[in-house]
Amino acid sequence: MAGTEIEREQDYLTMLYEHLDALRREAVDRLDRLAALSARTGGDGTLDRDLARTWQVGEVARLDAVEEGLCFGRLDEQDGTRVYIGRTGLFRDDEDDPLLLDWRAPAARPFYTATAAVPQGVRRRRRITTRGRRVVALDDEVLDPAGADEDGLIGEAALLAAVTAGRTGRMRDIVSTLQAEQDRIVRSEHPGVLVVQGGPGTGKTAVALHRVAYLLYTHRHLGARGVLVVGPSRIFLDYIGQVLPGLGENSVVTATIADLYPGVRDVTADRAEAPETVELKGRASMATVLATAVQDRVTIPDAPVEVEFEQQPLRLDPADCHRAARSARRAGLPYNQARLVFHRELVGVLVRRLVERLESVVLTDTGEPIDGGDPGGALGAADLRALEAAGFIVHPDDLGPRDLLDEADVANLRDALLTDAGVQAALDDWWPPLTPQRLLNELYADPAQVTGLTGAQQRLLRREPGGWSPADVPLLDEAAALLGHRDAGNTAGGTIADRAAADRTWTFGHVVVDEAQELSEMAWRLLMRRCPSRSMTVVGDLAQTGDPAGTSSWDRVLGPHVDDRWRLVPLTVNYRTPAEIMAATTDLLAAHHPGMSPPHSVRSTGVPPWRLRTTTAGLPAATAEFAAKEAAALSTGRLAIIAPRAQIATLAAVLRAQFPELSHGTNPAPESKVVLLTAEQAKGLEFDSVLIADPAAILTGSARGHNDLYVAMTRTTHRLGILHPGPPPAELVTVAEVHQP
Repeated sequence: MAGTEIEREQDYLTMLYEHLDALRREAVDRLDRLAALSARTGGDGTLDRDLARTWQVGEVARLDAVEEGLCFGRLDEQDGTRVYIGRTGLFRDDEDDPLLLDWRAPAARPFYTATAAVPQGVRRRRRITTRGRRVVALDDEVLDPAGADEDGLIGEAALLAAVTAGRTGRMRDIVSTLQAEQDRIVRSEHPGVLVVQGGPGTGKTAVALHRVAYLLYTHRHLGARGVLVVGPSRIFLDYIGQVLPGLGENSVVTATIADLYPGVRDVTADRAEAPETVELKGRASMATVLATAVQDRVTIPDAPVEVEFEQQPLRLDPADCHRAARSARRAGLPYNQARLVFHRELVGVLVRRLVERLESVVLTDTGEPIDGGDPGGALGAADLRALEAAGFIVHPDDLGPRDLLDEADVANLRDALLTDAGVQAALDDWWPPLTPQRLLNELYADPAQVTGLTGAQQRLLRREPGGWSPADVPLLDEAAALLGHRDAGNTAGGTIADRAAADRTWTFGHVVVDEAQELSEMAWRLLMRRCPSRSMTVVGDLAQTGDPAGTSSWDRVLGPHVDDRWRLVPLTVNYRTPAEIMAATTDLLAAHHPGMSPPHSVRSTGVPPWRLRTTTAGLPAATAEFAAKEAAALSTGRLAIIAPRAQIATLAAVLRAQFPELSHGTNPAPESKVVLLTAEQAKGLEFDSVLIADPAAILTGSARGHNDLYVAMTRTTHRLGILHPGPPPAELVTVAEVHQP
């Protein structure tokens, strides 16, 4: 019976792939025709043609992306209807008659939510496992008691097979194994900020990515602005990079916070800073510090000033300057745009003074003209120079007494003053042009110049120029918003994702923030500017916060931007981490997060975590020895060694001799069989086996070292070993101790 059913499903799957191939050929043909047309016209295409070509490129990529696992399910409904579920929708000529229903379609939802108690019209749910274009297994679940004679009631076999399979170094989508708890979040229609709080292994990252695919499917307008996915590190973004393309979505920009300022995108923001400095720079109060620093750059003279134009002085009084500054600030523009208003206002004053001078000659008590002109009102040498600078051609007949200048003459004088280097230099002394980089470098060089900073804060901020840290990026972005500075790359062509990634001012249709507990208050300000609609999916775990500027309260970071218009939904089931390992974290959570319970694990491996006591000198050799044993025990899958930052170089030197393929450093490759990481780098990743070297140093390595250790302990899907120099930390005493043979 099973063989016959597999053959039937194979026939249907083959037909689906034939249909997919036909669609792909049509898309490629259309793309080729557009390319040929562009070649005939010398590349001078219309905007509509360029947009059509961009869309067609995306369509070919989408059809390619759904190749693997095209169809993964079937619903047999009580009315006799049979519906196949897959990664995308495929239709006969009649679009009301689907060959394959997109998993995001409303009619597909019972595949994830129907139960025996509430079958939702479903008689049988079938999970179809494929390898390439071949059906390899079926998993039937009968939901209607009337169909109890059906074969194949296996339950959650597909889910358990997925979570126990060896890791590949890349996150797989869970579209075929979404659970009801997860599906409710994926399909949530909450219009604002949806916060998904979940412990290790609850699938919160996968849920967030599937929610993006669902929203892009159900709200097509989001694709016009694109979606931003923010992760904690580049290694994490590489790890999840295939999920959305595999679900057929390509209008997505992935970035870390440090990537989100174009001015430093090509220069890695990796300058090291003390945790206290990182914490200070992350505070929301830094927005006020920067606003004050910007305001302080405007310095109004407190005495009359003479501005020279074409070798003649023009007087500006403090009242003129204050009046111009008030007009500029009332305009409500950013600093650099307001600066132009300030310049225009003062140039207007200078123009009036110059016009008055040109139209009349003032004499001294002895009867000599002050401006070098003629007592009878004729133009003198200084007057002629000013007029020539303004573009006038002065004829000899014009040297006598002159009527009022007309509007065109005055406009020419204004333009001449605005472009005069001497005038510009004088005005720039009072309201100088600024870039975000210059503002921050000047602030860091002399923090005492800004009011509102304590002496201790000034010492934390003071540094020499040269490179940027990740904590600087939100400050650069804040400064750019205050200054009205547009630092954008080439946004003329390419996909929406390409254009959005190059433009700091781009606003996205939706934003996903993963490991969101790590973001500072200043980083949240940056993200809110990227998403004025406040349509966001935020996922994280407050028990895993490691960044000095991270948060322990969602309301603290979200409340200032959305008030109470955010919704918290929990994920409570751990599908990844075995119960034995979660039990080992109980003392750690109790010591540092009293009242917080770990998520419930759905499986047990029968393999308890272990710890080994060694010495500081013996730690590298012991780590290499046990790493070799763990790697040998993994027929497939990945091993991670997680250690404090100070131990990475020493351990790498020893481990490389054992594992030439070892990956470590700034951007380790998650697909490597053996990888050496800090707890910060391991955040969000998963491995088949994990060794933790020197947990005490991880605990004391930062103010939130206990959270870092919790992260390290929960990265594994199967096995966990801990090597500790000297006595174990109190939080790990109950972990079973082993001894070296």
